[in-house]
Amino acid sequence: MDLVALMKSLSDATGVSGYEDEVRALVRQSFEASCDDIRQDAMGSLIGLRRGTQRGERNRRRIMIAGHMDEIGLMVSRLDEGFLRFTQVGGYDVRILPGQSVIVHGRKRLPGVIGSRPPHTAAGAKGVTPMDELFIDVGLSAGALAKQVEIGDWVTMDATCTELGGDLLCGKAMDDRAGVAAVIACLDELTRLPHEWDVYGVATVQEEIGLRGAFTSTYGVAPDVGIAVDVGFGKQPGVPEAQQEILGKGPTMTIGPNVHPALFKHIKDTADLNEIPVQSSVTARGTGTDANAMQITRAGIPAALLSIPVRNMHTPVETLSVKDLRRTGRLLARSIAGMGKDFIKSLTWATTPSGGDTHAT
Repeated sequence: MDLVALMKSLSDATGVSGYEDEVRALVRQSFEASCDDIRQDAMGSLIGLRRGTQRGERNRRRIMIAGHMDEIGLMVSRLDEGFLRFTQVGGYDVRILPGQSVIVHGRKRLPGVIGSRPPHTAAGAKGVTPMDELFIDVGLSAGALAKQVEIGDWVTMDATCTELGGDLLCGKAMDDRAGVAAVIACLDELTRLPHEWDVYGVATVQEEIGLRGAFTSTYGVAPDVGIAVDVGFGKQPGVPEAQQEILGKGPTMTIGPNVHPALFKHIKDTADLNEIPVQSSVTARGTGTDANAMQITRAGIPAALLSIPVRNMHTPVETLSVKDLRRTGRLLARSIAGMGKDFIKSLTWATTPSGGDTHAT
């Protein structure tokens, strides 16, 4: 699999939360090469099923692996005498917006730029310009603009995925198209590995505005185990040392209450056995990822989280290592291949004679 080409196509595609049509079509094409069945749920998440290789087995266990395919973006809130005022969908850092090239998705795609007050003025010298004072200029008169754009039209960054030095890729929406690419890479590797469990690869929607697609798709799939793949804070100036994940050193495994300890151990043991480098980080609360939704859906699902280190998160120049991407897909596939029919029993909680919980066995 050409992961670089895949990652470039996913990064360049548009798919603001709630408007994931374009990127979903690309993911569907990739799923077709390795899945036995593909469906789209009512929220818009795409679900690919790769059945366990023991075809005669009935009532196979289910594992769901998921990355979210939506991206943060902007939305037109007002037409203002030939300019567009806007709000955000998800969490853009307002500091990086002035001067960005954008695409306004109106009746047709319109190139534009985000403008702001000149720094030479007294108002412009006051620091970061609030979002409600920024505007988009597409070069049209007020009358022509009103014929092309309406309130509610969405806006994406005009950014193209670029290869940097080493094996680094830079572009928009690596959060979390990288996770989706890792899921696709895992499914591809499983075409060459025997695995007893049914594998549901899911590209979820609307994660950036509340994990919505993960809640509904997890409820629909009803997996026995769930693994989310997202991104973490790559090492760079300005990131606290305790939160840094080093690009090129493998995916990061999260430790904390959002992650089932026995599932964590299985994935870590798999990494060690297959000489796949991994990093670890501690999150002493919910992770804010699709793993949250997986864990608390239905009666509760053992969950884990793998993160791909990314620099410059929530900007149009998110940067990752292709090696980390490849290792994440391989680790997912090998972990799934190592789950036998009775693996689920290792995820139960041991109890003391008095009935109190102790630890996962």
